[in-house]
Formats: sequence, structure tokens, C-alpha cells
Amino acid sequence: MYFQDHMPENICFGCGVHNHEGLQIKSCWEGDESVCHWQSEEKYQGWPNLLNGGILATLVDCHCMGTAMADAYKREERSLDSEPIYRYATGTLTVKYLKPTPNNKPLELRARVTEVKGRKTTMECKVMADGEVTAEANVIAIRVYDSSQQGENNPFQ
Repeated sequence: MYFQDHMPENICFGCGVHNHEGLQIKSCWEGDESVCHWQSEEKYQGWPNLLNGGILATLVDCHCMGTAMADAYKREERSLDSEPIYRYATGTLTVKYLKPTPNNKPLELRARVTEVKGRKTTMECKVMADGEVTAEANVIAIRVYDSSQQGENNPFQ
């Protein structure tokens, strides 16, 4: 079950199932970590055969926002297709580019939640190609939408 399949009306470039020109990432649980497998295309390279750094940051960002949402549902012991619906936005995204990330190999992203305080979820994420870590990130996601609070600063209405 992919997190992104349970985000109604999601048109985000990175994770939106309704954005057919986007990256179309898919994330799911594997134990206590969320995992995303993604294959790039030539148009996303920064240099020949190397992934553009902005695209890499987008992958991390969207994977972690989906992870924050799925983690909130998991903590409440409910399914991703239940209500209330939550949505998260990036509070902080810090990416450490450790080595060039190949653009012509499948990538694996692994994130884990390290702390939850109120509406804020903190995560660590690694990007790997052929089992080698090419980037690490620290991410803070902020819950910006809760469908049980309709009309109260709802950016989706």
C-alpha cells in the first residue's frame, strides 16, 4: 500500500498521483522505515549520468512528507484511507550530498521518524544507489491540514 495513493487531489510534482508530468514517487513501510524505489530519466540529470541535486532534494522532501502522514495514521492505529485526513508540508529540509548520485541506476530512499511533537515530525532520510549512500537528509514536516478542522486555515478549500 503506497502512501501517495491515499492523498486525495495530490498534484505535487514529486509525489502527486494526479500530476502525470511529475516524478510519481511511491513510498511504503518496510518495518519501521519508509522506503521509496525510484528510477530516474535522462531529463533529470544535472551532469551526464548524474542526478540533478534539486530533483534529489524533491525526492527526499516528498518521500518524507508522505512518511510523516503515514506515521501519524500508524500512531493512531488506523488505515491510510480513514478520516480525518492529514497533510504535511516541509518545515525544514537539510540535504548533505555525500557523493554524486547516478542518474542511470535505481535509487532507494529510506526514512525513519526520530521525533514527533504536536504537529511536527522529525525524520532522517538516506538516498542510496547500488547500496551506497549518496545523500543524507534531516527533515521536519509540519501538519498543515486536518480534515476534522474544516474551515480553520484550510489551504485545500
